[in-house]
Amino acid sequence: MMQEDLDDGPDFLSDEDRGPRPVNVDLQTDGTLQVDISDALSERDKVKFTVHTKSTLPNFKQDEFSVVRQHEEFVWLHDAFVENEEYAGFVIPPAPPKPDFDASRDKLQKLGEGEGSMTKEEFTKMKQELEAEYLAIFKKTVAMHEVFLCRVAAHPVLRNDLNFHVFLEYNQDLSIRGKNKKEKLEDFFKNVVKSADEVLVAGVKDVDDFFEHEKTFLLEYNNRIKDAAVKVDKLTKSHKSVADDNSRISSILYSLGTQDSTDLCKFFLKVSELFEKTRAKCPHPRIQLMNLGCIKTKPVLFQMQVSPGPCIIPKIEARVSADEDLKLSDLLRYYLRESQAGKDLLYRRARSLVDYENANKLLDRARSKNKDVLQAETNQQFCCQKFETLSESAKQELIDFKTRRVAAFRKNLVELAELELKHSKGHLQLLQSCLVAFKGDS
Repeated sequence: MMQEDLDDGPDFLSDEDRGPRPVNVDLQTDGTLQVDISDALSERDKVKFTVHTKSTLPNFKQDEFSVVRQHEEFVWLHDAFVENEEYAGFVIPPAPPKPDFDASRDKLQKLGEGEGSMTKEEFTKMKQELEAEYLAIFKKTVAMHEVFLCRVAAHPVLRNDLNFHVFLEYNQDLSIRGKNKKEKLEDFFKNVVKSADEVLVAGVKDVDDFFEHEKTFLLEYNNRIKDAAVKVDKLTKSHKSVADDNSRISSILYSLGTQDSTDLCKFFLKVSELFEKTRAKCPHPRIQLMNLGCIKTKPVLFQMQVSPGPCIIPKIEARVSADEDLKLSDLLRYYLRESQAGKDLLYRRARSLVDYENANKLLDRARSKNKDVLQAETNQQFCCQKFETLSESAKQELIDFKTRRVAAFRKNLVELAELELKHSKGHLQLLQSCLVAFKGDS
């Protein structure tokens, strides 16, 4: 088990440095239902999550219990919410992304194949960095699954869903399998039909200015978030590349410096040390996913063997990259999915509006022909009630979504700015100390 409470080194702000913690967004405040992922185990083809629940609700048989769940069961729960007509007026929390460790595993495999072509120190350094990368991806995967559960537990209606309670409390395998090719093909055609229907209902003028504005806003917002996520990913990769380049420069200068004992070689060693200080010995950094109001990283278990001692990992440039990835990239990617959930809500309401208008037309036609009037009136009343109920809940959901979204961005951008300042000070102190060392030698 990798313990979370490790020293983060000078480039991460401690809780004391951050000052009072801001109020969490979307956090359940009544304490009647608290859900988290206490542990997780990564195997070659799946991840097993230990879902821990504490509750005082009478629906549960015990006050505290834990079950083991897999990713497919999270997807099943999400799909059950989407398919339930009673929840058509809610922003359904987006399903967590599927765990993907193939890239990290391939790198580790290639590293093992190339072990004979590098020194022991180089191999150890690369191995520890890849293990840290794997651990970071793994912890983020666990955190995203916990985000989904906490969002559901915080919702006043979804938290009472029977499927959710079965997911939390039933201590046996739910026997949820992945979709076969036929089911995937059916989903594909459903999405095609839905996309075509969205185009049809998009041209319908909404009777409520609030929803007309939200439709325009979410469409533009989703596109801009998608564009921002791509650009931030490029930014984080650039910082990571700088860290890797510093390591290679350090190795080359060190090789030159050990060729002889001249003053020039000594200078090479000093400059090599400068670059190497961007990759100092320190424990695995604490992985902190963007604060969505319901995440607290827990210690996790995973099958890959991790060296228990300190590892050599990027200290400045790569930590800048890690902070931008955790505080900004993940935030953008999450709200890209949640804004899509908001768009899906508006589509369901628009579809209900079209059905209501069609029911009115059918009723007028039935009255003019004096045929099947009662059936048409019943259908019109049903569509009217459904549309009004959906509109009422959808309006409150979109207002809550805005509040949650603004607070989450404000919190994470402030914390990212604080971390950037901390890293800048670290850069300055490093350069100043090296200049002092160079002057002392001269």
